[in-house]
Amino acid sequence: MANPEDMWQCQTVNCGYIYNPDKGDKKGKIPKGTRFEDLHDEWKCPICGASKKCFKPLAGPGSNMEIKCDV
Repeated sequence: MANPEDMWQCQTVNCGYIYNPDKGDKKGKIPKGTRFEDLHDEWKCPICGASKKCFKPLAGPGSNMEIKCDV
């Protein structure tokens, strides 16, 4: 199971999708084991379509950043 530091959560209103590298992203054709940092820049949240800039880590450095993001 991935550590919270390796999981990233979408910060858009009414979304909250968590990218888990252990699962990847089937919709975006991202294989299991792909770190968030290694996702291509054009990758979008599979739920709301937000960009990578709208995500922050669940724990560790950057987890207490305030991110305001509109899709």
